[in-house]
Amino acid sequence: MSKYLKTLVFLMACSIILFGCSEGSNNVNTEMPSETTQQNQSEIIHKNESVEKDEVETVDLSDEFGGINGCMVLYNSLEDKYYFYNEEMTKQEISPYSTFKIVSTLAGLKNDVVKDKTSTMNYSGVQYPNPEWNANLTLEEAFQTSCIWYFRQVIDSIGYTEMQNELNALGYGNKDLSEWEGSNVNPLEDLNGFWLGSSLKISPFEQTKILSQIFEGNSIYSSQDVEILKEIMLIQNDTSKKIYGKTGAGSNGEAWFVGFTEEGGQKVYFSTYLNDSSKSGEISGNTAKEITLDIISSKTW
Repeated sequence: MSKYLKTLVFLMACSIILFGCSEGSNNVNTEMPSETTQQNQSEIIHKNESVEKDEVETVDLSDEFGGINGCMVLYNSLEDKYYFYNEEMTKQEISPYSTFKIVSTLAGLKNDVVKDKTSTMNYSGVQYPNPEWNANLTLEEAFQTSCIWYFRQVIDSIGYTEMQNELNALGYGNKDLSEWEGSNVNPLEDLNGFWLGSSLKISPFEQTKILSQIFEGNSIYSSQDVEILKEIMLIQNDTSKKIYGKTGAGSNGEAWFVGFTEEGGQKVYFSTYLNDSSKSGEISGNTAKEITLDIISSKTW
């Protein structure tokens, strides 16, 4: 009888232990989501982010665009209101081209690759198609002449991992740096990169949102670094209104102009994108810039 009781106690104890393990397995999800799954979930949330209908106004800017196929987004941060011209086109992701120098400038400052707007990179002696690039250049000079080799050095010094982390933190477009060296859109190696007709893509709508994050103080970048960027982005300094911006252009009728205006403490962010292969010989970053300046100076947003 004593032997029987010992056996019974042993069996009951095993049942209790097994039940406890089973209960824990049912209540606790021990399978951690993969990094890819987490990124995909973040991507879905980011891509589907939208604005309320009462915060959006559709505008007709066809006259100002003069028959050029393109789109524009404006965002009044004080009123929290968006204005769209060709809204569907503003949601399509394309290469940022040289507008990416906005983010690469901040990344260079954040990681001490460059210290301020006078930070100089040495010229290699290669003859570049733009004569303004054939010299030692400061950050300010490189930004304003849109010098690719300068920012290629900055980005390579930052490195893939940190650059990826910063784009993830910003939610910058598709955040795809897979073609780090670029797609050979230019014949010289140091005039290529993931931001030039390659893997990285962003929509005009997303560009506008990124700009507002940065200049409203809601990004990973310090106010000191943002102030340096503002200084080199300044293109017009009237007594009443300041305009900041950066152009960008591809090779087949693609062009950008993105930035913001500042007047009386109020900022209006904008992103203009042109894509018209039938007029590729006429279209440049300056074309997008001229269209934008006409629009923001002749209308109230």
